[in-house]
Amino acid sequence: MHDKSKKTAAPAVEKPQNEKAKKGAVAPVGEKLQKVLARMGFGSRRDIEQWIADGRVLVNSRVAKLGARVDALDAITVDGRPLKQEAETYLQRRVLIYNKPEGEVCTRRDPEGRPTVFDRLPRPHTGRWINIGRLDINTTGLLMFTTDGELANRLMHPSYQMDREYAVRVRGEVTEEMIENLKNGVMLEDGPAKFTDVQAAPGGEGFNRWFHCVVMEGRNREVRRLWESQDVIVSRLKRVRFGPVFLTSELSVGRWREMGQAEIDILSKEVGLEPVALAEVSEKAKDKLERQQRKIARPVAQVRDNRRPEKKTVYSTNKDKPDEFDKGARRTRPSVTSGANKSGGAKKPTVRRLRPE
Repeated sequence: MHDKSKKTAAPAVEKPQNEKAKKGAVAPVGEKLQKVLARMGFGSRRDIEQWIADGRVLVNSRVAKLGARVDALDAITVDGRPLKQEAETYLQRRVLIYNKPEGEVCTRRDPEGRPTVFDRLPRPHTGRWINIGRLDINTTGLLMFTTDGELANRLMHPSYQMDREYAVRVRGEVTEEMIENLKNGVMLEDGPAKFTDVQAAPGGEGFNRWFHCVVMEGRNREVRRLWESQDVIVSRLKRVRFGPVFLTSELSVGRWREMGQAEIDILSKEVGLEPVALAEVSEKAKDKLERQQRKIARPVAQVRDNRRPEKKTVYSTNKDKPDEFDKGARRTRPSVTSGANKSGGAKKPTVRRLRPE
């Protein structure tokens, strides 16, 4: 018989080896290379990751690999150009708001020679401007640029849910059923897509109507393709909002303005970044930027056919034309006299002859 008074000993609980490994693991030193270069304004994290994969980035004279970490003592080289890892270089976070006109492409250099959105921007002292999202050549409106690659990466990443609002003019009949389809989602070539909100603009009637629609992603021509899925055509498209940033009527087409400290802090907070103080700009530098913008901001989309002389007289019949406008009238060249000759008579007009070759 078994003795019930005896208690079996509880089995010893073995601690998993991974917990011991965690305790003995050393925290990685430094920061990821692509994050450092993005914060210095050399590009977005995605772009820099491609640079590293292509072997364009060296760390301490060795080709860098994805996932490499660096600190202030490491020497970084991009395309043979050594970079300065200074504290003030890290903390440059400038943001521009630009009202993009039609006909400009969102690239630094266009092989077809078309104007780009970077042509009108001021040149930053450190780093370079990184466009936050893109607009196609026929789309106008709000476009933002920053010198902070980490800020640009977070604003464009879908996980931070930055909604984009567009004003769109649609050609064709739009029914309530179409709007419901666009809100519920339709299947496009690159996957499902939808508008989170669609509102008809007040006063819109007839064949061409204006709508305001919101998307949560920045896929290529997404707004146009969504409307085209309902067999209507987008005749005009303008972005009016990106997250908390609105395009106001004070910023005319083809001009830009730089965000202030309070605006950048709000934008940084939206994506979980700590605020960074803007560098002080002298009055002389501000005046220089104003002059540069006035010089660059030329009229856009001028139509040559609309250019007409201010005053032009139109003659209905040949009788109304003055005699000097008659094609058949013989025009006499007035003689040029330089004074009297020795005989006291008028001097004959001088005839210029061409020299033989």
